Amino acid sequence: MNALPEDCRPMTSAQGYAAQAQLPLVSGREVLGWKIAATSANGQAHINVSGPLAGRLLSGQVFESGAHVPSAGNRMRVAEPEFAFAMAQDLPPQAVLYTQQQVMAAVASLHPALEVPDSRLEPFTAAGEAQLLADNACARHLVLGEAAPDVWRDLDLSTYPVHARVQHGNQLKYTRDGTGANVLGDPRIALTWLANQLSGLGITLQKGHVVTTGTCMVPLELQPGDCASADYGPLGRVHMIFSET
Repeated sequence: MNALPEDCRPMTSAQGYAAQAQLPLVSGREVLGWKIAATSANGQAHINVSGPLAGRLLSGQVFESGAHVPSAGNRMRVAEPEFAFAMAQDLPPQAVLYTQQQVMAAVASLHPALEVPDSRLEPFTAAGEAQLLADNACARHLVLGEAAPDVWRDLDLSTYPVHARVQHGNQLKYTRDGTGANVLGDPRIALTWLANQLSGLGITLQKGHVVTTGTCMVPLELQPGDCASADYGPLGRVHMIFSET
């Protein structure tokens, strides 16, 4: 659709988040975590928003590394290499902002991830912040790699390099590189933003939830049958096949 019907179209970010909050109920799916969209200046410019957006990761839409991710109905057709965090404890709403130190102390593990977003709105680049939030911040599928070795806690994620490649069968189509600096300057900063955004909405970031923090490079363009992989060096790898169906 080009836009939501006028009589129920959100006009503010608060209304967009309120609409998004109904998704678990109407879909019958459980919230498994959160995604953050538009964590780079280029990403914000691309979808014409002023800052990051949060969306819910729902059950049935999160896969393990190596999965065949459905391409049917996906019009964006990209994969985004991301840093994802699994939470070890709840971060409930509070009156003051969480510090980065507090948020990172609540993290259980870091995972390489590939997000495969999509939108119900066409063109999604002209939908505006409120409608994109109602559209779950373009959340669709997430491929989650295994937990990285705990050495990640001692690394500077802002400068950490990630190398991605897309191939079709045995044919390499292209490679691409990125760093954690493309994620609000540092994936830890992005996670802290998400914790405080949810706190402001009266939502607990729950123990066991996964937060994927936004692409660390220009999204990887995909066609059905392509295999996308992202190499995080000592922190591991993640890969997926964009299925023909």
